[in-house]
Amino acid sequence: MANPVPPRERTDQPWRSEGAPPPPTPKKKMPGGWGGLILAALVVYLITNLILGFFNDGDEPTISYTEFSKQVTSGNVTKIYSKGDAIQGQLKNKQPIPDGEGDYTKFTTQRPAFADDRLWTELTEQQVTVTAEPVVQERSFLANLLLSLAPMLLLVLLWVFIARRMSAGMGAGGMLGRKAPPKPVELEHVKRTTFDDVAGIDEVEGELNDVVDFLKNPQAYRDMGAKMPRGVLLAGPPGTGKTLLARAVAGEAGVPFFSASASEFIEMIVGVGASRVRELFAEARKVAPAIVFIDEIDTIGRARGGGAAMGGHDEREQTLNQILTEMDGFTGSEGVIVLAATNRADVLDPALTRPGRFDRIVHVSPPDRGGREAILKIHTREIPLADNVDLVQVARTTPGMTGAELANLANEAALLAVKRGQPAVTQSDLSDALEKVQLGAERALVMPVEERRRTAYHESGHALLGMLQPGADPVRKVTIVPRGRALGVTLSTPESDKYAYTEEYLRGRIIGALGGMAAEHVVFGVVTTGSESDLEQVTRLSRGMVGRWGMSELVGRLTAIPSDVQQAYGLSAAPATLDAVEGEMRRIVDECYESACRQLRENRDRLDALAAALLEAESLEEEAAYRAAGITRLAKETD
Repeated sequence: MANPVPPRERTDQPWRSEGAPPPPTPKKKMPGGWGGLILAALVVYLITNLILGFFNDGDEPTISYTEFSKQVTSGNVTKIYSKGDAIQGQLKNKQPIPDGEGDYTKFTTQRPAFADDRLWTELTEQQVTVTAEPVVQERSFLANLLLSLAPMLLLVLLWVFIARRMSAGMGAGGMLGRKAPPKPVELEHVKRTTFDDVAGIDEVEGELNDVVDFLKNPQAYRDMGAKMPRGVLLAGPPGTGKTLLARAVAGEAGVPFFSASASEFIEMIVGVGASRVRELFAEARKVAPAIVFIDEIDTIGRARGGGAAMGGHDEREQTLNQILTEMDGFTGSEGVIVLAATNRADVLDPALTRPGRFDRIVHVSPPDRGGREAILKIHTREIPLADNVDLVQVARTTPGMTGAELANLANEAALLAVKRGQPAVTQSDLSDALEKVQLGAERALVMPVEERRRTAYHESGHALLGMLQPGADPVRKVTIVPRGRALGVTLSTPESDKYAYTEEYLRGRIIGALGGMAAEHVVFGVVTTGSESDLEQVTRLSRGMVGRWGMSELVGRLTAIPSDVQQAYGLSAAPATLDAVEGEMRRIVDECYESACRQLRENRDRLDALAAALLEAESLEEEAAYRAAGITRLAKETD
């Protein structure tokens, strides 16, 4: 930790840093060099003197002594000053310059040494004043110097300004069309993030604690012959706290933290990304031990050889190759640990994820119920909560939500409390905020009576089948108030987190999703466009059951469809297999739709009662919905 910090040569790297000591103030160099500045000063000085001499000569013309005697005799001279044979004087009236252009009033002349005239007598007779001070007051040497230097200084300042602009443009690659990378944001005085600010992912903290301990006590590991891990890859869905974890590791270990997004290394000019990677690792090695964090590394770390590059030497691949080189140990990057985050670990290049580069791959998953409760406590530390707030209940009703979504939930509840003029956030604020996040914001939409009635039956079909299916998620709320893009919403969430799903549960989900369309078909005999999102969910579930999870006897226990929906199906299975997948999907959906229609016909009285209650109240909470349908709610799980 007591490593000397060499001076930094540049401050235009495209990354941010925490805990790194600020770079010393570099000595400003004169653009263009001192030689160019001195040459420019001499040229400007000579030109200025020539110009001043020209103007001075024009103001005080030198006349002949004959002309002077003529003006004295005519009584046109008002005063003179003599120093030796040199005479300065001033006329009463303007006279044309002999053999010249223009007029003059002040003049200078030279009295010849052989002249033997009555000059003093004529001056006395004409009452010419002979002064003791020069008639033409000459500027002092300092005044002349300042006057001559003023335009030179202006020109030099202009020259320095232009030179700096040109050097900045060249340094940023302006002549090559590259934009200047953003300057680093030094955050050494900001409170560092530690594991106290992270909750809900204790198992991940346990894996990263090894890195923290290594950074704190490197000598103990060296004595044992253990090597510091080169890199740790944090993989998980968006919002699970990967960036927060990386900052917490650096803050907990008390080492400098350099963070950058992978996209910031990519430029139009090939080779810029690789040079920036070199600069980043060089900067980190100066203050080692340190942590380098690269977010969204799949931007540049995708598997190579995909055919998109021109001869394999495009900018993205060169940047990736430079990262591989820096992490390989040949550059002496001892003490620099690379943390990277990605949502798509499956598309990364194998050379990047092998041991020796990213020695560990840590999967960061959405938190469980206890983790959600701990995350909510962290994000509500600075939010005043009312006495009736039950964060355990909120955590129970938010399965699958990530840390970022829970932070957004707490913020939305605080916003609602401010709008309502309350001194603290109540349980009602949290419930309304959860509905807004999960269901969308309410829309002031006036629906025709018939369409409103059809929407009520549509949502009642979803809710009723969710209540009737064994093992289905409990219905939390049913509403026909338009929210987001939907005209009505039925919210169902499990009592506890689920990590594996049975075929019976998935069929129940499909039956529940088809409940809206089935209710419209049973009651009105029509099919409307309101089931679009339901059918998308049905298609996704049935495709997974048949093509990925082996829940079809005809297709068998194999993966016929890739998990990456962007990949073409034909690349992973034969056409006959894909035809079988489609046929099985149709079979499962048709069976579920028949089951949905049959159950709704058998429970038509409950469907009508639930729809009538919806039309009257517009929104039904969990207990009210079960009571309106006449179904006994099973006991809630306590954990």
